[in-house]
Amino acid sequence: MVSDKSGPTTARDTVRTLRERPHAQVLIIGGGINGLSTFRDLALQGVDVTVVERGDWASGASSASSHMIHGGIRYLENGEFRLVRESVQERNGLVKIAPHYVKPLETTVPIFSTFSGILSAPLRFLTHKQGKPQERGALLIKVGLCLYDSFSRDGGSVPRHTFRGRAKSLKAHPQLNPDLKYTATYYDASVHDPERLALDVLHDGLAAGPHARAANYVEAVGFDGGGVTLADTVTGERFTMTADLVVNASGPWTDLTNRALGQDTTFMGGTKGSHIVLDNPELLQATGGNEIFFEHEDGRIVLIYPLKGRVMVGTTDIDADPAEPAVCTEEEVDYFFDLVGHVFPDVAVDRSQIVYRFSGIRPLPGHGDTQPGFVSRDYRIVTGELDGTPLLSLVGGKLTTFRALGEQLGDEVLAVLGRSRSVSTLGMPIGGGRDYPATPAARTAWLAAHSDALSRERVDTLLERYGTRAASVIDELEAAGDDALQTAPDYSAQELRYLARTEQAVHLIDVLKRRTSLSFTGSVTDAVLDETARILAGEFGWDESAMAAERNSAARTLRDTHGVAVTIREESQTHA
Repeated sequence: MVSDKSGPTTARDTVRTLRERPHAQVLIIGGGINGLSTFRDLALQGVDVTVVERGDWASGASSASSHMIHGGIRYLENGEFRLVRESVQERNGLVKIAPHYVKPLETTVPIFSTFSGILSAPLRFLTHKQGKPQERGALLIKVGLCLYDSFSRDGGSVPRHTFRGRAKSLKAHPQLNPDLKYTATYYDASVHDPERLALDVLHDGLAAGPHARAANYVEAVGFDGGGVTLADTVTGERFTMTADLVVNASGPWTDLTNRALGQDTTFMGGTKGSHIVLDNPELLQATGGNEIFFEHEDGRIVLIYPLKGRVMVGTTDIDADPAEPAVCTEEEVDYFFDLVGHVFPDVAVDRSQIVYRFSGIRPLPGHGDTQPGFVSRDYRIVTGELDGTPLLSLVGGKLTTFRALGEQLGDEVLAVLGRSRSVSTLGMPIGGGRDYPATPAARTAWLAAHSDALSRERVDTLLERYGTRAASVIDELEAAGDDALQTAPDYSAQELRYLARTEQAVHLIDVLKRRTSLSFTGSVTDAVLDETARILAGEFGWDESAMAAERNSAARTLRDTHGVAVTIREESQTHA
């Protein structure tokens, strides 16, 4: 998994290595998908590189994504052909190099008019003026999809789009709004576990050798002229790390990080995107396994997305202050329910069905008066310096293009260091995507080869969960046992201990939210919190008081940020 047998095995061990050797050629600040991709790229070049993250890995914008790897068909209206071409190419590539997490996603667009938007869209393309948002009609969507398909001509990994009239559309999806006129179906890709994909990227970087180091829960809090002041947010201790070059890849918080380093920048203008996750079998069935995706008349993207036996509904696009926590509001929930009612008018949804809600801030550039939905999703790299130390700030970037972005940022770093690229990550498998069985026969053979002490069904679950890295999990479970949790039997006690020990988890919430799917699927109850806290206490070295604090801290996060119905318990109750 994330650890290397010859290197540190816990998150605090990695902090120790920074203290013992407080210099790196390159220090990357920010452990989201783009910072980690850059870390991986540089580590593979043999660069002495360190990445630090003030929270847990992929705990910011990366974990609050819409779980899509997509080309961005609507960016065509803004004339962002380079971004769409790169995004489609990266989407097709990720289906091949990360097939354990990135899979083709059949996407259906309900269309309620024929000509809507046909005048405003060309005007926006030609003049770059926003105009009034309008729901797109069939003609405009058809043109867009034909152009979108053209970017996949180089042996794309997904089929081309299809169009259906009203009768065939309702036959395929009987519960869609009968007022529709057409549907368009095309393919993008899903990433059902963006946090685990990020962990695989991190692992690849660490596996390159001891020249690559990574520490989470370490925040860049200043620059004293000699180096970057880092704070261990677990212990509160501070130390200085020097570097030949600093990369600021802290996403929506880029300006805040630069400010802490003494640089007053105003690069960013992020927007908030929220989602809810519903346990609604009728709505799940109504999707027919397709993501339902369209642009609402207010210009916002709408998605109704079957995922892990639940239905995720999103998203919003609202200007937000990165200094404030992003939370899904009741107003946004009402908006989502209105959207579901517009698409599936006969399917009832209510708040009792929400098992999880989440919100994040997109790392968008400053955009003045431009409406959030029309802000470019492209990225750029801005050069600066910290008292003579080169500083590269990443502005923008999205999940889909993380590999290409990491390579481009890597090239910029290599140029400053006066080094040449020795390897490209293009086409290079990521983590558990290496040797992933690509056919049913290959999958059957893999399962047979790894099903000894564990059942084939269990091994299949682990393969789906971790890709071919499941082999190391299976070895652990065969040696240590595989006792299913009493409160969440899809996972075992030994599996959670293994994740905590080998994937740099620090807190209980790291395991519940980012090492497993327990939070997303609404599987965390008070009983789950009690059981998992006790199981992990031994791995983390918690005494009874620390265990109670971790349990309640996780409960507070899940209740206050994600709307999960759990309680904060008195310490004596937690010990019982």
